[in-house]
Amino acid sequence: MAEIRNYTINFGPQHPSAHGVLRLVLELDGEVVERADPHIGLLHRGTEKLAETRTWVQSVPYMDRLDYVSMMCNEHAYCMAIERLIGVEVPERAQYIRVMFDEVTRILNHLLNIGTHALDIGAMTMVLYTFREREDLMDAYEAVSGARMHAAYYRPGGVYRDLPDRMPQYELNKFKNAKAIKELNANRQGSLLDFLEDFTDRFPRYCDEYETLLTDNRIWKQRTVGIGVVSPEQALSWGFSGPMLRGSGIAWDLRKKQPYEVYDRMDFDIPVGKNGDCYDRYLCRMEEMRQSNRIIRQCIDWLRKNPGPVITDNHKVAPPPREQMKSNMEELIHHFKLFTEGMHVPKGEVYAAIEHPKGEFGVFAVSDGANKPYRLKLRAPGFAHLAAMDELSRGHMIADVVAIIGTMDVVFGEIDR
Repeated sequence: MAEIRNYTINFGPQHPSAHGVLRLVLELDGEVVERADPHIGLLHRGTEKLAETRTWVQSVPYMDRLDYVSMMCNEHAYCMAIERLIGVEVPERAQYIRVMFDEVTRILNHLLNIGTHALDIGAMTMVLYTFREREDLMDAYEAVSGARMHAAYYRPGGVYRDLPDRMPQYELNKFKNAKAIKELNANRQGSLLDFLEDFTDRFPRYCDEYETLLTDNRIWKQRTVGIGVVSPEQALSWGFSGPMLRGSGIAWDLRKKQPYEVYDRMDFDIPVGKNGDCYDRYLCRMEEMRQSNRIIRQCIDWLRKNPGPVITDNHKVAPPPREQMKSNMEELIHHFKLFTEGMHVPKGEVYAAIEHPKGEFGVFAVSDGANKPYRLKLRAPGFAHLAAMDELSRGHMIADVVAIIGTMDVVFGEIDR
């Protein structure tokens, strides 16, 4: 008899967020996976260590670069940690703006996940549809912060500035005539809130289009139903959160269970799966986008009726308005101290967590009373999910490994930190 032995291969890169930053070593018996060993650390940027050498506010833009698909959500947890240490109140309008942009970010994240998950498995069209909607939401990011991705819009004590009264317009160019430009600018004539309201009107119809393409698609179901099954007990013991946990039937969502900002005033439902497979997790994410759409709509209605400040008036935390700074010596000193030295955060330690699109994203911060964090530890949801790669893929085929990486919704900025 010939000696038969398993062989080991390097798998990938397959997923768009695992482009050379995940080394997945598979031990195969023919085409069946016997063992999967994910090697991480190929993107390590030392975010937690860098934060110790930067002032508290200077680390806000680093948060954007952790999970670079859910930029503002990372900032949110970090700003909440600082606010709890200082004990500063966030104005109500700023809380609504944060909740609205958290949900915009959730839709952005899930659109990328569903589009690229389908792309990994072989459905090309899906990603073209989802990126069409991402474009609109990226424009909302750009209108409010000036950047399409790394916004640095949330600040300790509120948000950087109020919502703009006008949207950026497409301009005439050699590729588009006046008629095409007019159509593109049709829903950009009003404020950012008008633009987002128009988006929330259209979005349920887009979700129906995605469902038509995927939900009952025979090939999609063959590739995802019964693949990467996680029981509720396993999901809890592995430290899963977000859609990976809810797909297994556990209705745990920090927005409901430990509400922060104004989530306790919002009317929305938590979608929960039954079977804990890739297909159920996909369905959870689809329904989460519809629920996020509802929340955004409620925030728009409130923000229209309630003007007000969007950042704290404590000038030891947030800079004073420019006109005050130029006319008042005390405000000038506050401004100078904040931008040269940064704020001093009282001694203590704090853990702040939010319901990030991928799960529970937490920031554990330790302050020794200085203007820089003494220690920062980030709790990334993707890290716990990737740790289960071996258990999830054992006994599956090579092709199923692709579906399992896709359903985890991994981004290595936060896993490697």
